[in-house]
This record gives sequence, structure tokens and C-alpha cells, in this order.
Amino acid sequence: MSILTMKELLEAGVHFGHQTRRWNTKMGSNIYLACNGIYIIDLHQTLRMLDEAYNFVRQTAAAGGALLFVGTKRQAQDGIQEHAERCGMPYVNQRWLGGMLTNFETIRSRIDYLEELERAEESGQWSRLPKKEVLSLRREKEKLLTNLDGIRHSTTAPQVVYVVDAKREEIAVAEANKLQIPVIGIVDTNCDPDPIDYVIPGNDDAIRAIRLITSKMADAVIEGRHQYEAGVAEEEILAAEEVEELEEVVPYEPEEIFVDVEDLFSEEEIIAEPDTEAE
Repeated sequence: MSILTMKELLEAGVHFGHQTRRWNTKMGSNIYLACNGIYIIDLHQTLRMLDEAYNFVRQTAAAGGALLFVGTKRQAQDGIQEHAERCGMPYVNQRWLGGMLTNFETIRSRIDYLEELERAEESGQWSRLPKKEVLSLRREKEKLLTNLDGIRHSTTAPQVVYVVDAKREEIAVAEANKLQIPVIGIVDTNCDPDPIDYVIPGNDDAIRAIRLITSKMADAVIEGRHQYEAGVAEEEILAAEEVEELEEVVPYEPEEIFVDVEDLFSEEEIIAEPDTEAE
């Protein structure tokens, strides 16, 4: 059964594409028809491809993987942050900084610097600095917080990247392709679907459409994480049972053996004993 219905997609406006004069020929197979100068997306394919993306995200989360939500356009910013925080995954919703994937160590160092600035402000160290320097540090902190707050808890690159508007987020898609990280994306009729591993044909400009699809990606992560946590708990239970079984093993106690002294010597040695004493 599909995770969404045709009615839900229609009500969210997922079927509206771009104008007929602005389209990518590679998306022709995902277009249902043109009406009043606007392409209508084939929602039958959207449902099928959305199910495939949902299952892939769920399996990745069940294996302990992370999904990075990316949507920097104004229509996507709030939805990306809301649903990424709901499922506990990293996100980028303001600006994609070059190297966020390919040069993650440098990005991580900037996050560490941001945390240093926050600690210095909380400890009162800024109170001993000139006002001009404090203002400069505060502006720098706000800038870093705006761009890096969504990924500040990430320690490694994600296993999957989800993007809204593959054309706008082409740098993020290119970095993910370079690192061979699978990419899931909402692809409108003006986008090139080739760099996207899991294409979701749909309207990438409508707020309701973006929120609807993004919410399903978050639901897939939550479902997968529940499976992952259940698997970890089961492994812990099995390990505890094995330890209990080892503790219950009764230690080996050797039986006492009684041997007659005469059995240790042959009959000849026993007979020879008196002769030796006689000599």
C-alpha cells in the first residue's frame, strides 16, 4: 500500500510543474500532459517513486545511517528544519557552504570554533573585551550559527542526502555524487534527474507539496530508527542471556580415586623385597 494517496498529492499541488517553455527534456517521461501552458506531472509515477525512496530511507535508518535534509529556498526552509528536528537528523536550510560534504573536516573545525565562542560568551570572557571586538565576535557567532546550526551535532558525513529542488541544490548534489552518497530529491519539470538516485517527480515550489513529501521522509527515518533501536535492544538481551548461561555452568570437580599400594608394583618386585632385606 502506498504511503500517500492520490488525493493528498492533488490537494498539496504536487502535480503542478513549470511552464512549458521552461522544462528539461529528460523529465518528459514524468509529464502527464500540458494544460494552459503548464506541465502536469504524472502522479502515478510520483507515488511509485516516493514509495521506493521511503523504503530506502527506512532501511538506511534501520541500519543506523543518517539522512541529511537540504532545502535552502524560502519555501522549504521552515519545513526542512521542522521535520529534520522531529526525526533527529541534520539539515541545511539557509545556505549550502561549499565543502560541507567533500571537506567535512574543515566544516567540523568551524563548528568547534562556534562552540568555543558560545562557551566564551557564557563564561563571561567577553565582558573583559572592548565593545567593538565583542560586536565583531557576536556577528561572527550569529553567522556561523545560521549556516551550521543544523549540522553542529554531526561527526561524520551522512549516508543519504535529501534535497528540495535539485537544480538549486546542484552543489550539494555534486558533492554527494563525488562521495557516492545516494541522493533523494524532489525533481520538478525544469530539473535534470540524472544526478539524482531516487527521483520524486513533484512541485518543488509549493510549500504544502514540499512539507508533505519532506514529512514522509522524516516518517521513514523515525520508523527505521525504531527498528534499529529494537535490534540493538534484542542484541543486548541475547548478550545478557549468554553471560547468564556462562555463569550458570557448574565448575568441574574431579572425582577422588583410591588406589591400593600393591597395585603400583608388579608381583616380581613384591617377591624380591624380602631377598634384599636378607642380604
